[in-house]
Amino acid sequence: YRGSSSNCDHILRQQVEILFSHISCEQVCNETIIMLLTSFLHSFVTGVVHPWKVPAFERLLWRACRGYIIVDFWEMEERLEVPDTGEMIQWTVFVISFWGEQIGQKVKKICYCFHTHTFVYPEGLEEREGILQGLESRIVDIKMVLSQTEQYMQQLLSRCVCQMPQWKIRVQKCKAVQMVLNLCSPSVTEKCLIAEAWCPVAKLSLLQSALIEGTRKSGSSVDSFYNRLPAPTSPPTLFDTNTFTSSFQNIVDAYGVASYREVNPAVYTIITFPFLFAVMFGDVGHGLLMTLAALWMILEERDPKMRNNTNEIWRMLFGGRYLILLMGLFSIYTGAVYNECFSKGLSPLSSGWHLKPMMQHYNWSDETLRSNQYLTLDPNVTGVFQGPYLFGIDPIWSLANNHLTFLNSYKMKMSVIIGVIHMTFGVCLSFFNYIMFLVLIPELVFMLCLFGYLVFMVVFKWIAFGPQDSDRAPSILIHFIDMFVFAENPDNPPLYPGQMRVQRVLVCLALLAVPVLLLGRPLFLYFRHRTNRRTVSRGEIRLEFDCTEVFMHQAIHTIEYCLGCISNTASYLRLWALSLAHAQLSEVLWVMVMRISLSWQGYVGSVLLSVIFSVFAMLTVSILLVMEGLSAFLHALRLHW
Repeated sequence: YRGSSSNCDHILRQQVEILFSHISCEQVCNETIIMLLTSFLHSFVTGVVHPWKVPAFERLLWRACRGYIIVDFWEMEERLEVPDTGEMIQWTVFVISFWGEQIGQKVKKICYCFHTHTFVYPEGLEEREGILQGLESRIVDIKMVLSQTEQYMQQLLSRCVCQMPQWKIRVQKCKAVQMVLNLCSPSVTEKCLIAEAWCPVAKLSLLQSALIEGTRKSGSSVDSFYNRLPAPTSPPTLFDTNTFTSSFQNIVDAYGVASYREVNPAVYTIITFPFLFAVMFGDVGHGLLMTLAALWMILEERDPKMRNNTNEIWRMLFGGRYLILLMGLFSIYTGAVYNECFSKGLSPLSSGWHLKPMMQHYNWSDETLRSNQYLTLDPNVTGVFQGPYLFGIDPIWSLANNHLTFLNSYKMKMSVIIGVIHMTFGVCLSFFNYIMFLVLIPELVFMLCLFGYLVFMVVFKWIAFGPQDSDRAPSILIHFIDMFVFAENPDNPPLYPGQMRVQRVLVCLALLAVPVLLLGRPLFLYFRHRTNRRTVSRGEIRLEFDCTEVFMHQAIHTIEYCLGCISNTASYLRLWALSLAHAQLSEVLWVMVMRISLSWQGYVGSVLLSVIFSVFAMLTVSILLVMEGLSAFLHALRLHW
């Protein structure tokens, strides 16, 4: 019969009653009754099976045992681990009741095939209760042991965490020593190791003391020593850096590592890189926020959470914290020169412009002046311009209609001047790399005769023409174009007498510097080789002087330099463009966000002001500090490269 245990007991009870109704106790002996009753006794198999195997397990039991068993399944309340896979599943408990030894053997074989976990199920109630109590007490003991073991492991791990930094340093030292030993080669006698390595001359004494100390601590009877060998190749480049200079050195190394004994540009990049960044990012308020963020990272630099953060962007920012600090400080300075603080002008000093003479000249009243937010500053009106502002740009320019025109002219010329000075300084540094005037002098002549003269015209125009006669000042751009075509424009008066003759001489000198730059170094090396007649031999390889290779290398350098002077000078105009873009974005945020909220009054205006200020702060940080800061950083990086 296949069914529930309750139905089975009811039917079994009915069968026993029907049997005894047909048999009398006088006809059957006691032994027969006992044998008959024991044939109806149940045998049990209990255990747990995987929940996925329950349908197949039940179906096979029914087909194999032909209904002579009773099976019941229950799902466990708790999840237990699978010993083989470690998976946490909700096991299914089964109880199988069967009659006869043959059926029992079949049931046990099926349980074995399905990899079930069977348990002993005694037939007596007292024995089952005793086993259950024993299992419960064992579970309690195991839980207690597990809790105590977990507490002990937690204490052990907490002690290990305290010693983890020391262990990490030891492991790193062991790995470093093992790596160095793997690079060594055994001697002929195989009793010692020989290593060839580069060492700075200034640290040879430290090397010797380290070898002596290592021999003493190891207890070796053989001393360790070093010998200086002649270098077959040029030594590698070594730059000693610290936490302050490492970020600047990484900027230079990203373009290329200098050769041995060459000038390290990272020393000069410490000043020039933050300055060029600040020219594009000049704002007192934004620079102050950047400085505070860098100071916070510097003050927290010893915190392990800050240093061991796995976020790649954070590691880049944290590694360049001193670079960000200098960029913020320089931005505060250039922002003070531009007179901009969150797009608003600062007025620490009195303006050099006076509006009363202009009001009298144009017949303006006070109401007219108040109604017009912007005015046109005209220096040709007598008594309006009293003198230049003591530091930076006059704050009254923020109220002028020609404010943008004035800033464009100022920042464009400033960018050209900074660019020519920066490039000329880079060319002058090559003097220390190779003492060869056949390369340095033509490069300086070509640069200064053309673009150095452009800077001269800008400065001369600022000095020669004041605010009163600025409308009669000639165009420098027209003069610079006429300089190359050897023409004179009658509509554009000269800056000084004899200007055309000076410009023609400078152009001729620049053109003559090109063939000297192209042929000077190859011819010098060729005649020196022809005079010395020396070759360098290494084994069977003989290195001869290759005039064609030297000439091609110099031709590429000449073309690159001449075209680069033109393109790079124009490229420095990005200083003007990004500075203008930063100022305009800052002004747009102020006019379209903050100024609207400041016009509201009352409690509602205060609540809206706090909400709008949070939006303004978020946009300032995300757009002006992050996006504009990253843009200015990348452009400063390109100009340095």
